[in-house]
Amino acid sequence: MAATGVARKESGVIVDWLKWIVVMVLVAVGVVGNWYFGDQPFLYRALALVGLALVAGFAALQTERGQRVWNLAREARTELRRVVWPNRQETTQTTLIVLILILLFALILWGLDSGLSFLVKQVIG
Repeated sequence: MAATGVARKESGVIVDWLKWIVVMVLVAVGVVGNWYFGDQPFLYRALALVGLALVAGFAALQTERGQRVWNLAREARTELRRVVWPNRQETTQTTLIVLILILLFALILWGLDSGLSFLVKQVIG
């Protein structure tokens, strides 16, 4: 029984690799085809590239890694829905605080730079 599970897992890995090869071939066909048919109208080339991208994406989603990426994207979307976004007033206040602090630190650094320059000029002569 254990040998059958290992063989099944290995064949699954091989099938996944074959699917990724199909994805890479589709992407290469899109790149070369876009170059080769460069004299054709842009709309036709764009539609062909979108079609190839959809087919390549579908093929990628059939792999184990593609499924994990799809699940991650779904979970990220769910988390984004849970986020409590700041309102306009909070955003404006936070932005003003950041700008004031930037100005304050710029003035402090300018003062330190000027003071140290003055001291170095006094020492060097």
